[in-house]
This record gives sequence, C-alpha cells and structure tokens, in this order.
Amino acid sequence: MKHIFKQGDNPNAPVLLLLHGTGGTERNLLPLADRLSPASSVLSVRGNVLENGMPRFFRRLAEGVFDIEDLRFRTKELHAFLDDAAAERGFDRANVVAVGYSNGANIAGSLLFHHKGSLRGAILHHPMVPDRGADIPDLAGVPIFIGAGTNDPICAAQETEELERLLGGAGASVEVHWERYGHQLTGTEVAAAEAWFKKTF
Repeated sequence: MKHIFKQGDNPNAPVLLLLHGTGGTERNLLPLADRLSPASSVLSVRGNVLENGMPRFFRRLAEGVFDIEDLRFRTKELHAFLDDAAAERGFDRANVVAVGYSNGANIAGSLLFHHKGSLRGAILHHPMVPDRGADIPDLAGVPIFIGAGTNDPICAAQETEELERLLGGAGASVEVHWERYGHQLTGTEVAAAEAWFKKTF
C-alpha cells in the first residue's frame, strides 16, 4: 500500500496509523500526528480503492452504504500490511494507535471489529458502524475516542450512539466528543482528541 513512514524520537510512544477520508492522501493527516504525539513514529497510508479518481480504503454502493465484501477484504489487506510494515520498519506491532477521519475512521473501526489485537487504541473522527454482521472480538483495555457531529448529514447521531454501544459492549473504553459542525473535522474536535490522547497514553 502507498504510504509514508516517519521514524519518531520515542520508541515507546504509540505508533500513529493515519487513515485519510475519501479523496484524501497519505499527507492529509500528518499535521494531526504532530499535534497528538510529536515524538511518535507515524505510518500514514493511502487507500487502495479509487472512486471517481478519489482514493478510499474500500468500495461503497452509495453514500453511507458499504460494499461489505470489499470492506472485509480491504480490512484484511490493511491488517496484513501493518504486520509486514512492523517487521520491515522495526516498530512494535502491539503499540499501534489508529487516527482516522470518515472513510479512514471506518476502516479503523473495521480493524477493531474483525482483528483482535490489531490496534492498541483509536481516534475515530466521524465514523459509521463498519460491519453490523461482524462478531466483534474482546476489546477490553482498548481506549477509543470518537469525534461526532450532532447534525452530521453523513453519519447520524444515532449511528454514533450505536457504534459507541457496540464497542463498549465488546469491552472497549469509549469517549465521544460531540460538535455541531456536520461532517467537518474542526479545530476544537482535534483539540479534544489531543487532550484525550495525552491523558490516555
């Protein structure tokens, strides 16, 4: 997978896995990593799927309607890529925290739903429930931050609440931060994620 890897100064800090939204690239979320944990190593990945020329991490059938078969395949592909990248780059595979926005948050959620131990934690900006048919593994001890919009036109508030219930039901520790700016990733939401990250890790 096309990606950027940036070696951090602190080998014990979580490795940040950056996952962009639709139409983004592996460069989009780099400023977030600098804010969250400047000493961390960073692995920023570009989605392997194109939708009208825009990179994504998996196909969809319509706005908000996922191609579940493709989502599961791409999730497995990303999981394998992380294993390979950890071996190649020499970082601790058990110390990866995902930071995803929109489509990137959805594939990060799918990693949590399908692969036990794939992530130490996650910051999910405006995610949806990735796969309602998944048998979610035990997520005890996995901290998750969700940034959501009460008026998000792509991801309704009920969707966020359902995702919180599913993750919490699997044992994850979930904190939800609400904004009123639709599907936008705002400075205040990033600041809330930063504060959560610093107290959690």
